[in-house]
Amino acid sequence: DKITLAHIGVGTEGLRELPPLLLSPEIQVVAVCDPNKYAGEYRDWSRDGIRNSMRRLLGKPDWTAGPGDPIPGGRDAAQNIVETYYANARGADKYKGCAAYADFRELLEKEKDINAVKVMTPDHLHGVVCMAAMRKGKHAIVHKPIANRLEEAHTTIETARQTGVSTHFMPWDANGSMDQVMAWINGGAIGKLREVHNWTNRPVWPQFPSIPTSAPPVPNGFDWDLWLGPEAMRPYHPDYTHMTFRGWYDFGGGSMADMGHYSLWTVFDALELSGPTIIDPMFSHDCVLRNGVSTTIRNDFSFPTASAVRFRYPAKGARPQIDLIWYDGGIRPPLPEEVEELPLEGMMFVGDKGKILCGFHVNNPWLLSEKKPPEPPRERRDQNELSSGLKQWIAACKGAKQQSPGAFVNAWPISEAVNLYAVALRTRKRLAYDPASRQVTNFAEANKYLTREYRDGWAPKAS
Repeated sequence: DKITLAHIGVGTEGLRELPPLLLSPEIQVVAVCDPNKYAGEYRDWSRDGIRNSMRRLLGKPDWTAGPGDPIPGGRDAAQNIVETYYANARGADKYKGCAAYADFRELLEKEKDINAVKVMTPDHLHGVVCMAAMRKGKHAIVHKPIANRLEEAHTTIETARQTGVSTHFMPWDANGSMDQVMAWINGGAIGKLREVHNWTNRPVWPQFPSIPTSAPPVPNGFDWDLWLGPEAMRPYHPDYTHMTFRGWYDFGGGSMADMGHYSLWTVFDALELSGPTIIDPMFSHDCVLRNGVSTTIRNDFSFPTASAVRFRYPAKGARPQIDLIWYDGGIRPPLPEEVEELPLEGMMFVGDKGKILCGFHVNNPWLLSEKKPPEPPRERRDQNELSSGLKQWIAACKGAKQQSPGAFVNAWPISEAVNLYAVALRTRKRLAYDPASRQVTNFAEANKYLTREYRDGWAPKAS
């Protein structure tokens, strides 16, 4: 009666996502997987946040992830959490324990009875793991992005379509409603929509303007080769891994992949945005002194500290051409005359006759030509409660024909955008893009960044 699930990726974000699954009577976590065995090297947004939430979940005020009370993470901690919780909560069910693996491929080969996987690895492994699982008939949940290469994202989505398994792309659950904004746009309140602006305060993790040169030893219990997965071999360094992987083109997707899925997916759906024809990057740079001479770093390995990237979407039906501009690193759009300050994160729709200002998730929309309405009380879902999207995913796993609106097959337009954002920043050039061929037409060199050179044994297998 339960969906048997393997949780692949149990670093800090992976552990943060465990409690709702453990608390659900419809799911049984039967295996965990991570190349890292022990806690001890993890970074997080809070020193004690995950530890304290696990103590509450397990009813053990002295629980720790290991000697020295480190920030929790790793497969030993995850296995312990799962087994401790189920032993307490489901002891009468003759609970048999939770398996633990370093390699997801071994897990998929040996755990014959799993129904589903949840993928919480670093970004560069999302597509590879999801495709391997779906091609074995496993239902799948994944954190953002679906993949950090455009072609891999496309193949992952097509694999979901071909296999027909139930899928759920987690950031859908954070997207707000476009109903009020669309009512104003369709009613002519701001004239013809011309621009959509979305900005975030990310990155809120360290980003590095140079490739690490030191060579610390690989931590005990950490399989560096498995962590690299499809990416090229290089010396281990902790600045590539926990938390900070987001800032490297090889391993992460940058601030837009980190946050844009949460805000823009519903915007893409409502405005039918897909297939941008121009992607125009603006970005910060770093300088160093070399022999007393100031030199700008030519950086094609890590995302800039701050950027603004403009996407031009051609007219479609009655909708005119739209420019969508993404900002990160503290950059925000020009301040409208109607307000004195913009929030650190937000969204704005600009027409030829007016503007709509919203919160980051399209919440609390305000037509700037009118008096600002009072903000409604914030509705918060219990962090340990399954989202509506995951509930629909569960129903589809059990045979319901209707998949979650956050299914992989609905995520191409936003996946296309976040990957083109990375390519434009990496090449530092305005790109002309042909959506039909999924190729950059004005700068052939950029097309190598739309895919990756897979290490032997890591290329996705044909369906």
